[in-house]
Amino acid sequence: MSDLTIADKLRKKYHRCEEVTNLKEMIDRSATIYKDRVAFKLKNENKEIYTKTYEEFRNDIASLGTYLIEKGLQNKRIAVIGKNSYKWAVSYLAATIVGIVVPIDKELHSDDVINFMNVSETKCILGDSKNLKQIIENIEKLENKDTLFLSFDENKEKDKMILYTLVLQEGQKLIEDGNKKFDKIEVDPDELKILLFTSGTTGNAKGVCLSQRNICSNILSIYGIVKVKRSDLFFSILPLHHTYECTIGFLLPIYSGASICYCEGLRYISNNMVEFHPSVVLCVPLLLESIYKKVMKNLKKSLPEKYTKDEKNMIEKLPFFVKALVKNKVKNSLGGRLRVFIVGAAPVNPEIADTLEKLGLNSLQGYGLTECAPLVAGNTDFYKRNDSAGLPIPNVEYKIENPDSEGVGEIIVKGPNVMLGYYQMPEETEKILKDGWFHTGDLGKIDENGFLYITGRCKSVIVTKNGKNIYPEEIESYLNESPLISESLVIGTHKENDDETYVNAQIFPNKEAITEYLKGTVPTKEEIKKVISDVIANVNSKIPNYKHIKDFAIRDSEFEKTTTQKVKRYGNNMKIDK
Repeated sequence: MSDLTIADKLRKKYHRCEEVTNLKEMIDRSATIYKDRVAFKLKNENKEIYTKTYEEFRNDIASLGTYLIEKGLQNKRIAVIGKNSYKWAVSYLAATIVGIVVPIDKELHSDDVINFMNVSETKCILGDSKNLKQIIENIEKLENKDTLFLSFDENKEKDKMILYTLVLQEGQKLIEDGNKKFDKIEVDPDELKILLFTSGTTGNAKGVCLSQRNICSNILSIYGIVKVKRSDLFFSILPLHHTYECTIGFLLPIYSGASICYCEGLRYISNNMVEFHPSVVLCVPLLLESIYKKVMKNLKKSLPEKYTKDEKNMIEKLPFFVKALVKNKVKNSLGGRLRVFIVGAAPVNPEIADTLEKLGLNSLQGYGLTECAPLVAGNTDFYKRNDSAGLPIPNVEYKIENPDSEGVGEIIVKGPNVMLGYYQMPEETEKILKDGWFHTGDLGKIDENGFLYITGRCKSVIVTKNGKNIYPEEIESYLNESPLISESLVIGTHKENDDETYVNAQIFPNKEAITEYLKGTVPTKEEIKKVISDVIANVNSKIPNYKHIKDFAIRDSEFEKTTTQKVKRYGNNMKIDK
C-alpha cells in the first residue's frame, strides 16, 4: 500500500459544501437558507425552553453590530467574556464583523483580564456582570478608562454597565430608522479579526491572530469529513472562548443549519441531555470517561453477573435481544438522539471508545491547536481509528520533521487554517512559522495510510485529563514574584494508580531572603518548606482551581541552564526531587 492511500481516497470522497470566506457571509447565507429553522434552544429564567430562529439570530447580530458602529467601535478591539450563552454567540459574531473580537476566559483573575484588554487595546467588553464588576473595581489598572461595558444580565443597570437588552433595542431602532451601516460592512477575509490569548500570564501570554478565512476554511474542512445534519442539535458544554468549542460547537452548526443548546453547568449535564435531546456533543476525554463509567456501573447493576465479570468483553457476550435492549436504554439515558461524540484536547482511551461504540455511541477524535483554528486532523464519517487522531482534514497538510528511527518527530502543519502569527511578537512568529509550515511543538508519527498518532509534547504546556491547558510559565511567573524564591520549574506529574495530570512545582529557595524573613534565624528544612508552602498558597489564590499547585519539592541546587541562562525544560531538571 502506497503512502497516504486512505488520505488520498478521502480527498475525493468528502462531503460537498458551499464555500464561504468570512463570517458575515456565513451568517447572511444561513439566515437566508434556514430563515425560520431553529438556531438555538434556550431556557428562560423560569426554566422554560424557548427558541431563536436563524432570522432572529441574524437580526440580533445586526442590531448589536449597528449599536457598536454608532459608538465608534468599527475596526476596534471588542472583548467578550462570560459563560456559554446565546448573548455570547451574538456578541462574538457582531464583534468580529464590526471590529476585532477578543474572547477571554471567564475563569481568569481580573489582573490577567485587564492585562489582555490593555495589550489588545480593547475599547469595549461584553459579558456577565460578575466579570465586568471585577474589572470595574480595578479600573485604575485599565489603560482605556472610557471602555464601554455591556452587561448580559437582565438586571438593573449598574455603575458603568449598560444592559445588553437596551443596547439591542437601540440598535434595532437605528435599523428601523434607516441605518444600514452594518449591512454595508465589507469584511476582508485575510485581515486580523479574532485575537485569542493562549495563557493567563502577564509576561508570557501569546495572542494568536486569526483571520476569518482561517476560521471559515476550518469550518468547511470539518463539514467535509463529518456530515452535520439540519436535524442535529449540538449540546454546548466546553467554554466558547476556546477555539475548539467556538469553531466546531458553534460556528460549524450555524453554517450547517443545525441547532445549538447550552449546558447549565457540569452537574446538570445528564438532566440537560434528557431535556434537550441532543444528537452531537463536543467533549474532552474526561467527560467521555465519566459517561462510560456511569453507563458501565448501571449495566453491572442491571445485568446478570455472568455477563459483567469481564467488563472489556461484556457487550459481545450479551444475547442479541438483550444487547438491543441495553443499547436502547443507554441511548435513552442520554436523551435518545445522541449519534456522535466529537472528542478533542487530549487522546482518548481507545478501549473506552471501542466499548461505547458497541453500545451505539460513536466517537470521533481529532487533533488541533488554537494556532490552526483549531482542527488539523480528525477521524471521519468514512475512516476512523479509535487509537489515532485521524487523517489530515481537507486542504490541510501535515508531516513529521526530523523523525527518529521509529518515525517520531515534530508535527508541522500547512494550510489556510494556520494563523497569521502571534500578536506583536514577530520573533516568536518567525520561530514557528517557516516557509508556510507551522511548527506545532507536538511529537507524533504518521502511518502508511496517513493516520496521525500523537506521542508527546515538546512544548512545555501541561494538558489535564479534562482537556485544560496549563502553561507552566504562567505559574512560574507568579512564584518568581516572591523574593523568597530564586527559581522555579513547573511540570505535570501523575500520582500512583491515577492517570490525572497534576501541577508540581520544583523550587530553589532564596535562603538569604528566607533567613531575613524569619528575622535572622537560619531556617531548617521544615521551616523553608513552611515558608514556601505559604507562598504557594498565595499563588493558588490568584489562579483558577485547575491550575493549582498540588505538590512541590525544595531543591538544594540551582536548575541546569542553557547558554542563554534559561532553565532547561528537559533532562535532570525534569526529575522530581523528593
